[in-house]
Amino acid sequence: MPVINRIADFAPEMAEWRQDLHANPELGFEEVRTSGVVAAKLAEWGIEVHRGMAKTGVVGVLRNGDSGRSVGLRADMDCLPMEEANNFAHRSTVPGRMHACGHDGHTATLLGAAKYLAETRNFDGTVHFFFQPAEEGGGGAKVMVDEGLFRRFPCDAVYGLHNDPAIPLGEAAVVAGTVLAASDRVGITVRGKGGHAARPHVAIDPVLVGSQIVVALQALVSRRTDPLDSSVISVTQFHAGSAGNVIPEVAELYGTVRTLRPETQDMMERLIAQVAQNTAAAHDAEAVVKYVRGYPPTVNHAAETERAALAAARVLGQERVLRDRPPVMGGEDFSYMLLERPGCFVKMGQLGKDGRGGVSLHNPKYDFNDEMLPVGASFFAALVEQELPRP
Repeated sequence: MPVINRIADFAPEMAEWRQDLHANPELGFEEVRTSGVVAAKLAEWGIEVHRGMAKTGVVGVLRNGDSGRSVGLRADMDCLPMEEANNFAHRSTVPGRMHACGHDGHTATLLGAAKYLAETRNFDGTVHFFFQPAEEGGGGAKVMVDEGLFRRFPCDAVYGLHNDPAIPLGEAAVVAGTVLAASDRVGITVRGKGGHAARPHVAIDPVLVGSQIVVALQALVSRRTDPLDSSVISVTQFHAGSAGNVIPEVAELYGTVRTLRPETQDMMERLIAQVAQNTAAAHDAEAVVKYVRGYPPTVNHAAETERAALAAARVLGQERVLRDRPPVMGGEDFSYMLLERPGCFVKMGQLGKDGRGGVSLHNPKYDFNDEMLPVGASFFAALVEQELPRP
């Protein structure tokens, strides 16, 4: 079973939705226009609409038959706070805002599945379409769960997908177990003693101390983490000083920590504080560490992964369903939904033969490959028809 013919028919329309969303990006919990577009289309197709969960979230409910079974399908809607470097017609119209992770495509993909299922109703049960805000650091999935998502909209299983620029278009990674890492944040404030840049011996330079902390932290990955395990420490911000001839009083470092196992996460939290404080103390400086635990690892359930793989094979062919790819150190707040309900998170390929769709996520030149839209929508539709079969 290739891409569903009816979905292929309105694929150009899906591309229009996606490009409109790309041109009008909104940050987490601010997706007012986006959620309005989603709600209007669901209502147009006769799907029951619920708004207001996690502020800007939208839930569509489509019922058919009386089996009592239910499936949840999720898409994220928010953009990133970054400037777009593309020049095509649908580039972002909002300065400092960009869909650099493909959430515009995820939203359009789920809308395409919703349109098809509302038209055909070739299933017996209930489909919940979860359009979630604030995946990019805001934990919108957790907010929806905490506000009673699965109490209000019960699901036997929940499924999501994410585009992957490293996987060829027409292939998908469907893997059981841990597929994405825990995503934590760390901030380190180094306090020294300010002074004239020409007299460093009477100052305590927090820039020097902070630099040594950055280097020392990498030993936690290379020398304290089990080589058969994985961890990442990335210091992504370093702020200090305001003049070229002044040694500042304070330096601030910020970054992210990614781990796959709870014991490694615990170790990193403990050792990062130890390394930062001891390195600072060696220079008569002080380091204060704030470690904030973020998204837990994304762990696919075995039975639901097999079901997702079966549906993917119906659309793509068995040989195009990748079952043994290693985990990726990115994080995903779909993990919160998988803690509450069994399910599977699928990585869907978007790399075209011409290289389209191959720019990495979170890059200012990224763009979602619209050729993936009917593929992803067909996967969601096939999954629903498989899991909620008509008698």
